[in-house]
Amino acid sequence: MFNVQDLIKVDEAVLLSEELINNYFKLSSGQWLKNRYDVKTAKDLEPHEFVEGPFAQVVKYEGRKKEVPLGSSSFSFYTICLQDEAVLSTVENNDSLSLKPFLIYIVTHELVHIVRFLKFAQRYEKSSNLEHTMEEECRVHNLTYQILSSVKVRGLDDVFKFYEGWRREHGM
Repeated sequence: MFNVQDLIKVDEAVLLSEELINNYFKLSSGQWLKNRYDVKTAKDLEPHEFVEGPFAQVVKYEGRKKEVPLGSSSFSFYTICLQDEAVLSTVENNDSLSLKPFLIYIVTHELVHIVRFLKFAQRYEKSSNLEHTMEEECRVHNLTYQILSSVKVRGLDDVFKFYEGWRREHGM
């Protein structure tokens, strides 16, 4: 599980990723506030939010304002569920990876998914279809790379190298 120092890096990664996503997709602060999401780590995940393999997953919920009981007031709410153990063990087992740049990539990647869901560029419901999932993952990895390629963060090039094999394997 992430320790206190790791959680500080998670917060820093989220702040930078939000800024980069806002700039790339040209979202105003008002638009971003409408894009409701949260980031959770292992200590706050529900049992169904844990997944084996990926470093994170996006889970969609339906939210509703408390003071408005009508269904018309419902909205999509997304949770980025970071998988602490997968992230930490990958960083520990790869001498070239550092936690913060790896988290920046992961969070940016998951935020790209959320923006694509909110802009209807990809339907969340189709994300369980394996063929659509791989196509979408390729698109999102490409966008994540485009967004981060001009960012100067120590260790980010090592993260790009880490994903290079995946990108090559999937024809990216």
